[in-house]
Amino acid sequence: MKIFFKGFNFSQDGPGNRLVYHLQGCNMRCPWCSNPEGMAFSGGSEYSTEQIVMECIRSRAMFFSGGGVTFTGGEATMQYKDLVEVLKRLRAESIHTALETNGISEHLPEIQQHVDYLVMDFKHYDRDAFKKFTGVSIEPLLKNYEYLCRTQRQMHIRIPLINHINAENPRGFAEYLSGFDTANAVFEFLPYHEYGKEKWKSEYLIEDGFVSKDQLRAFHMIFAEYHLKTIHA
Repeated sequence: MKIFFKGFNFSQDGPGNRLVYHLQGCNMRCPWCSNPEGMAFSGGSEYSTEQIVMECIRSRAMFFSGGGVTFTGGEATMQYKDLVEVLKRLRAESIHTALETNGISEHLPEIQQHVDYLVMDFKHYDRDAFKKFTGVSIEPLLKNYEYLCRTQRQMHIRIPLINHINAENPRGFAEYLSGFDTANAVFEFLPYHEYGKEKWKSEYLIEDGFVSKDQLRAFHMIFAEYHLKTIHA
């Protein structure tokens, strides 16, 4: 597996204290990405699946408060064969696993069978805007989202909120997402930040991306109108 960063994090990448692996390579090109060094498929450090599994087993004592191991990116599903192997072995060791994904991989239905906690982005509901800002079609995401709403025991959907990109129409989001079976879904809003701005080697394209407290409050209120469960970051 190619990994560009790993380390422990508490409650931000799944429940409890977690060992988080950032896998190299991504199939999107979001201009607000806080980990642009993980976009390219070159780079990172090589680890065998055996090395990853053994490191997780050795770290077991650190998985307090319901913690475990999280795979994120980049986009972790791009290395799906190794990812599935590791997930299977960690489940055999009774180690809790989480996956953070952008949701467009055709292999996601297979991968999710071996994951205990799924976190998926939903960056925009508008097809044209989604393609403009991510560089890919929204159709694979919608297919996976519909499937996961039917089959996943628990699903955590994250919506990054960026001013002038997707933060102006909370009702549009709520109307669209409520058209699916969201009984097992919880929604989290991630207000724009610039933590990764200095990592960009090319020009950073987001200007005035910050959202106001009123904008954030509107998302929570309108999602509640549509009986969509939300949590506060």
